[in-house]
Amino acid sequence: MSKTAAVSGRSDTVKRSRFRENVEAILIAVVIALFIRTFVVQAFKIPSGSMQPTLQIGDHILVSKFAYGVKIPYLNTMILPMEGPRRGDIVVFKYPVDPNKDFIKRVIGVPGDVVEIRSKTIYVNHKPLAPDVGVFTDPQIYSGNIPPRDNLGPVTVPADGLFVMGDNRDQSFDSRFWGFVPLRDVSGKAFIIYWSWDSDNFGVRWSRLANLLR
Repeated sequence: MSKTAAVSGRSDTVKRSRFRENVEAILIAVVIALFIRTFVVQAFKIPSGSMQPTLQIGDHILVSKFAYGVKIPYLNTMILPMEGPRRGDIVVFKYPVDPNKDFIKRVIGVPGDVVEIRSKTIYVNHKPLAPDVGVFTDPQIYSGNIPPRDNLGPVTVPADGLFVMGDNRDQSFDSRFWGFVPLRDVSGKAFIIYWSWDSDNFGVRWSRLANLLR
């Protein structure tokens, strides 16, 4: 074999080795990213105003996927259960009417709670909800419970469900209208705003960045 051929052979080997290393690095990065997204944390963008003023349209949030336990992906089977959602938690879940959509709301009632709404005042276990961070922007009160926006119940939260509402009480499509959220469909707990874009004013809402959610 000539010297030129030997050098060419070594060069090809080095190129193949570098290509293999790059492919392996990309695959490892993809696996790590999928693992983090599935079991650790996932990013979501807020598309509507149902959680205002807590969450604004254009807020980007992080959701802890292990706050309530570890699930097997796609099976919704809990393999490492932890304490379930508490009243006041902001949770992301599969929309019961269309599981292909993710919704975000605040937990108002946990299993066993009795929830009632009378003239926009929320009662949990026959006591006014306190503290109540929700806001009402419409002074009109619908009498009766059809529609159930301002008057509802009392209803008892089942052992496998949650009663949730948006903080923007008059502009939220939530448990008042479509019922309870199955616990198995809760994806995680929202805990921080990491980015916020104001499309109306075409700018970043700097004051909202890194805000912890409560």
